[in-house]
Amino acid sequence: MSGTTDRRDLELLIKSRNPIIGIESHEENRALKLLSDIARNLNQPMFTWDIVDGLKRYDLLDNFDALSETSKPDEMLRHILGAHRPSIYVLCDFHPYTEEAPQIVRLLKEVVLKQAEHGHTLVLISHQLDIPSEIKRFVSRFDMALPGKEQLDKMIRREAKVWSQRNGQKVRTDSKTLERLINNLQGLTLSDATRLVRNVITDDGAITEDELPSVNKAKFELLNMEGVLSFEYETSKFAEVGGLNNLKRWLKQREVVFHKRDEIELDPPKGLMMVGVQGGGKSLAAKAVAGMWSVPLLRLDFGALYNKYHGETERNLREALNMAELMAPCVLWFDEIEKGISTQDSDGGTSQRVLGTLLTWMAENEKPVFVVSTANDISRLPPELIRKGRLDEIFFVDLPEYEARKEIFAIHLGKRKQSVDSFDLDQLASSCDGFTGSEIEQAVVSGLYHSYGQSTPLNNEILLDEIKNTRPLSVVMSEKMNELRNWAAGRTISAN
Repeated sequence: MSGTTDRRDLELLIKSRNPIIGIESHEENRALKLLSDIARNLNQPMFTWDIVDGLKRYDLLDNFDALSETSKPDEMLRHILGAHRPSIYVLCDFHPYTEEAPQIVRLLKEVVLKQAEHGHTLVLISHQLDIPSEIKRFVSRFDMALPGKEQLDKMIRREAKVWSQRNGQKVRTDSKTLERLINNLQGLTLSDATRLVRNVITDDGAITEDELPSVNKAKFELLNMEGVLSFEYETSKFAEVGGLNNLKRWLKQREVVFHKRDEIELDPPKGLMMVGVQGGGKSLAAKAVAGMWSVPLLRLDFGALYNKYHGETERNLREALNMAELMAPCVLWFDEIEKGISTQDSDGGTSQRVLGTLLTWMAENEKPVFVVSTANDISRLPPELIRKGRLDEIFFVDLPEYEARKEIFAIHLGKRKQSVDSFDLDQLASSCDGFTGSEIEQAVVSGLYHSYGQSTPLNNEILLDEIKNTRPLSVVMSEKMNELRNWAAGRTISAN
């Protein structure tokens, strides 16, 4: 469908006698094929030019040599000005020749001004179009549509068939993984998506869920998003998160709607905010949302977002949000959001403008971008951001309870190749009441250092000593923690 729409819209631009059409794309071959089909339909000659081959007839089966004396940009443009039959001229990678070259810019303008006489259409194709101001008003931009789900599905099945014919066996996958792969490839050109799929299939003749993170990472790199956005490659499964059962249940209920928002008549989930004590597992839970839903996780760095020049910070935010839409479906993580959006106006109004940009995007965004905001001090956040309607829910991550502490011990002991059955988890969980998840993890790490230093296996006694020697935040900062708990009571939903 996208190919049909592209052809119709581009043909309309040519028939409407737009003098110059700009196509910014890496898919040069696809654009040339599209223009060739249109030229045949309009019964117009089509020529292509590049600095290597010069000007050549493209739309005929015969392999014509380059026209004489057209290899240089100025020679080619003079030839076009002297041609009388209305034609389509496609100039590939032409933008470098307009920089600091007033003669070339003037010749382009001559082609535009004399279009009524010759009827030519110039099409500029490049990965980057820098249009000189002298002719910018005459250039009509055309964006080729990115492939939809149906086109991506056909491409994957075609690549799987090619691999099967070469190797004599079928490509292994399942319908759920295939659907997730198709969703995650959206936002890429067809050629880029094809390369990623070939890499996945060629590796082992299978498309598995474990390969989706590497696909998402490659997509992030192709879209060149480094900067204020970072790609979080290690996204935990919720099996690695102790406790937070209410949050897990809430996310599980919304997973299907998030992935099938076009098929299910329910408002798609927008996002959530997690507030709570430091080390309580908010960051791990944010990562686990992406891991649970098998989508990429993007982290917005507010420190990199801010710029000393007026207007640059807001522009950085808009670019980051636009990039997140290109990566959709994805989870967009605002880590410690209170550090980036303050209620005070001591920064010349930058925070207020950032807040306005963010609120507008949250209200208008229709892409499958699920926002996860984490905060340690919600009192610093403006009420406009945390009211219902902006996000779906506010969860409070409290200190883990007894069963959750047992689960956290089992997770961290197992991750470090310790036999969980060799430990008395009940005793350990009882001894660390008031510990955060990260403090429990650190007790395990410190215990391992102790056991290695003494050349003895890790055991309960070593862990109990480490716990005894630890002063948790619930003791060191008890007043602040009690204040946070009092605020959360009645205002938030418990994540535990």
